Amino acid sequence: MKILVRDVMVREVAYAEIPGNRDDVLKTLQDRKVSGLPVVKKGEVVGIITRSDLLRNREEDQTALLMTRDPVVISPDRSIVEASKLLIQHKIRRLPVVEGKELVGLVTVADIVRVAEGMNIEESIEPYLEKETVVLWSEMPLPVAGSIMEFAAVEACPVIDTDLKLVGMISDRDLIKASVIEDSVEKTDMSADGGEDAWMWDRVMRTINKYYTVSRIRLRDIPVREAMVPPKTAFKTDKVSDCAAVMRKNRIDQMPVVKTSRKLMGMLKDTDILRALVDYCERSSA
Repeated sequence: MKILVRDVMVREVAYAEIPGNRDDVLKTLQDRKVSGLPVVKKGEVVGIITRSDLLRNREEDQTALLMTRDPVVISPDRSIVEASKLLIQHKIRRLPVVEGKELVGLVTVADIVRVAEGMNIEESIEPYLEKETVVLWSEMPLPVAGSIMEFAAVEACPVIDTDLKLVGMISDRDLIKASVIEDSVEKTDMSADGGEDAWMWDRVMRTINKYYTVSRIRLRDIPVREAMVPPKTAFKTDKVSDCAAVMRKNRIDQMPVVKTSRKLMGMLKDTDILRALVDYCERSSA
């Protein structure tokens, strides 16, 4: 059975436009409960903007400067196996679906996980789980945790307590929920450079104080445990399709894999489900 992108893509796509600004993007992300948006200019797809872009560039305001340009796109007539390979290869979470350059849909990792749920892939997740992951401490200040996630380029992390047991998960979505947007007035002192007439500069413009407003996303100074959410966990013997069902039902993109002692042994990401789906489809067609 060959499932095409057009069979699973979202047709009513939320998107951002150029010109636009960060506040418009943030409102759309929150209203539509999505983590990223295609960016459209005069009907054509020109970029992608995500929650991570907002957190990475906290002082930037314009959509054109926040977005990732020249996004990877796909035709609605390609297969979901091809879509999965593109998502894995480019380490991205969404593919704008285009005919010509016009946006006609969006296919995400979550859409393909939903397909994997119904494919009855009985193989265990053990070959696909990732044993290296960034872990946060439950008492760590949230701004520190946010910086660690930014520097490590991860969108979610398991949280452990002092006994090294898994107690929660925190994602960039939780960071956004726990953030505030604040306006500050900054001041820049400008003085004459070597090419100006110093007397004229001093008499006419002694000191130019240029004030401008900068909006920032600031993480609240609270411990991680106050922003984290309860984890949905898996065991290494669980089946691929069963884990896909848990991810789809709970709208999560990764699951900590634990021992019976609740000690962490690895992470299963939704992209690992895609790898399992690609392997399953290629074995089936061989």
